[in-house]
Amino acid sequence: MAMKRRKAGAWEYCIKRQGVLPRPVYLRFKDEAEGDAYVARLEKLLDAGQVPPEFARAADAPVTIGEAIDSYCVKVSVPDSDERVLISLGKSIGKVALSQIDYAWCERFVKSAKQVGQLAPSTIRHQAGALARMFDFLLRRGEMVNNPLRLLPKGYASYTPGDESVLAAIGKDAREDQSRERRMSADEEAAIRRIFDFAKPEGKERAFALPERDKLLLLFDLALETAMRLRECYTLTLDQIDLPQRTIFLDRTKNGDNRQVPLSSVAVKALEPYGGHARNGLLFPWWDGDPSEASLRRTTSRLSRAFARIADAAGCGDLRFHDLRHEATSRLFEKTMMSEFEIAKITGHRSPRMLMRYANLRGSNLAEKLW
Repeated sequence: MAMKRRKAGAWEYCIKRQGVLPRPVYLRFKDEAEGDAYVARLEKLLDAGQVPPEFARAADAPVTIGEAIDSYCVKVSVPDSDERVLISLGKSIGKVALSQIDYAWCERFVKSAKQVGQLAPSTIRHQAGALARMFDFLLRRGEMVNNPLRLLPKGYASYTPGDESVLAAIGKDAREDQSRERRMSADEEAAIRRIFDFAKPEGKERAFALPERDKLLLLFDLALETAMRLRECYTLTLDQIDLPQRTIFLDRTKNGDNRQVPLSSVAVKALEPYGGHARNGLLFPWWDGDPSEASLRRTTSRLSRAFARIADAAGCGDLRFHDLRHEATSRLFEKTMMSEFEIAKITGHRSPRMLMRYANLRGSNLAEKLW
């Protein structure tokens, strides 16, 4: 007979069957009658020696979040960004049993992230998203019976008045959800290209020093013409580039997927001088080919700083390299008749909602379509 108890506004059931179930099964229901009926049906099956697939977990199935993270990162090609988040979460919630993961736990997880960690909404979404993708994997393997993170309401990561009151009481401020939608104007692009042509920045006595100027300009052009991320650009090898077919094949992207990026005539013209041999087969000279996260971060940081100096010399110091991806994606919407699906195939965006965040068309372009 299952044990049940009232806990946190719901009914919790514990079902044990030695020799039938690999470990106790914990279920939660808000309605007692519904829970009693479900557990009665489950116990009838167990008494007959029948174990539903979702409860027939292997003996080596993970018991805690920490064990699940270790298993998930070994068995799945997890994007680097997710892996970093999961490893960090493992240090704080790794000992939590998977059987404890219910909707109430998810609400407490988000509440703690805001009221204790004072994390930015984007960070909270990243953490919850990485965990949810791992829970989906466990669910498919029958190592979890549901994924309550998928039930969190829209806007769950935004700070509520209650969160603000709690933080105000300890002298802290709530974090705002700020999506960056910086566009590069035509004048700013022209100013940056003048810097690449060694024009003297305003207020300076001499032109801006640009070691490896040609490769930096190629990096700039490639980002604007393909909407590729900085890391996707500087790790390119020559065998990924097919100029006759006008494509670049990316075999390891931020979200872990492969994708083929079509090249515009401008991108092809920019790449043509570099069709020969290169150091280690790499198109660009800054990365040493070491695939470790530390090496990639150093290269990203170095190139981000280099571009920041160029943008500052051009008089647009708040422009970041990643803004070029946003600009390139917006231009695909403005200058082509491609569908959202086709643009997503180019940019690698999985979520239509995320893609539309990039596609904020300029007001002047929209105004031209009005009567």
